Amino acid sequence: MPGGLTALLDDVAVIARTAAASIDDVAVAASKAGSKTAGVVIDDAAVTPSYVTGLSPARELPLIWNITKGSFKNKLLFLLPGALLLSEFLPGAIVFVLMLGGLYLSYEGAEKVIEKLGGEKHGKTLEDEIEDPAAFEKERTSGAIRTDLILSAEIMAITLNEVAAETLVTRAAVLALVGIAVTVFVYGAVALIVKMDDVGLHLTEKASSAAQAVGRFLLKAMPLLLTFLSFIGTIAMLWVGGGILLHGMHELGIDGLYKYAHDIEHAVETVGGGFFGWLTFAALSALFALIVGGIIVFILHKVFKMGHGPGDAEAH
Repeated sequence: MPGGLTALLDDVAVIARTAAASIDDVAVAASKAGSKTAGVVIDDAAVTPSYVTGLSPARELPLIWNITKGSFKNKLLFLLPGALLLSEFLPGAIVFVLMLGGLYLSYEGAEKVIEKLGGEKHGKTLEDEIEDPAAFEKERTSGAIRTDLILSAEIMAITLNEVAAETLVTRAAVLALVGIAVTVFVYGAVALIVKMDDVGLHLTEKASSAAQAVGRFLLKAMPLLLTFLSFIGTIAMLWVGGGILLHGMHELGIDGLYKYAHDIEHAVETVGGGFFGWLTFAALSALFALIVGGIIVFILHKVFKMGHGPGDAEAH
């Protein structure tokens, strides 16, 4: 009996150590995969504040919460099971899913650049009069959730590509962890950003001159921050989209552009260090995405006369 008890305790200890190791594996894999999705996360955080512009302050947080719930559903109820099925039964398709996402990001980024340079705008804009606030809010919510679905699919695909060699359980855990963490981070940050002006206005009404100064600073900083986020979001779209396309072409055996970009990256890295090498590859990726995206914009809007894509509710 003592021997049996000792053996049982040993088995429990082994199981505990294995579980702990598995948790470590999940954490490491999630961290690695999460870093790869950084560009899409930046874009997601930069795009979302535009969806609450034009609403009354009292409806901003409820709208963000509705979008957050939609994002959780996108990632955990639809994309996670789909990604697991894809990785289990058709792993070779992952690269094509990634490249489709890369094409979409390139298109969106190029369209934004063209619009900023004075090109024709597509979809609804903030200049449109809001006739029905309830319908407007519903439309904004559905548009944001559609855009989130596309960006979330890209995040999950990038994550899945990083953990494709792991067990099914580890893949599921990493996808869930990254999905939850990204959603909390993005929409938590968005909530803080969109309420910054309200906080600033509240502080300007305080008796303290210091509080009033901080309030005025926040009110002045808000438009600049939104402009900066829009710029960063566009750059992130192009950088990530182009990088995905180049890596996808490499995996499919089309090495020319990928090799050329990496040769330049290594040459710069030799002279200026790793950061400048990375920056060079990112810039080349963005340039490639801008060219590819520009071609898609021309085909969709000039040849087929189509309007804005899946994110047609997005404010410009």
